[in-house]
Amino acid sequence: MTETLPELSLVIFDMDGTLVDSGSLILEVFARTFATVGHPVPEPQDVLTLLGLSLPVLMARLMPEADAATLARAVAVHKAGFVALRQERGAAAAPLFAGARAEIERLAAIPEVLIGAATGMARRGLDHVLAVHGFERAFVTRQCADGHPSKPHPSMLEAALAETGVAAGRAVMIGDTTYDMEMAANAGIAGIGVSWGHHRPAELLAAGARIVVEDFAGLARAVDSFREGGR
Repeated sequence: MTETLPELSLVIFDMDGTLVDSGSLILEVFARTFATVGHPVPEPQDVLTLLGLSLPVLMARLMPEADAATLARAVAVHKAGFVALRQERGAAAAPLFAGARAEIERLAAIPEVLIGAATGMARRGLDHVLAVHGFERAFVTRQCADGHPSKPHPSMLEAALAETGVAAGRAVMIGDTTYDMEMAANAGIAGIGVSWGHHRPAELLAAGARIVVEDFAGLARAVDSFREGGR
């Protein structure tokens, strides 16, 4: 008698605003960046609502009047600022939300669950976050802004599905922004929104979230429900 193997599920996380409580640090680097390039510092909420977009796209939204050279310089200054901050502060530059570690460790202990990341971070930044928190082996697919078009283009999720061999109907995207939910819809996979990030629950639902959860306990229930029922 042939034993039927459990069907794999792929749980894909956004990082900033979903797993990583990085808002204040991001604002700090943006303030330094704009001061360096001689541009007025945007309002914090104007920055935070754009998190999730790739950095060049985000910078162009914040500096619509800037020419290509100025935008390129701002992007370079910002990247260098984050590298310096990570070197200076280590894990403190990427603090996890309460409950994030426990949920990643819970999912990593389930043999039929694969974990991935789809983030507006550069690959170097994502690798740093995973390394300082001991998550290198947990995340089997890592899709980043420097290898794909900006969210909500589905390229990151399509690559994650291709790398893992998981069907779209067995994958779920977890994120805090409409860009995450729209990306999930564009890739034909389910989206779960989290309420503790940078976009409001109503916005996440309007963008296609199947559900919006209030904490990591709720997220665990939502992920398990998805795994049990599929699409």
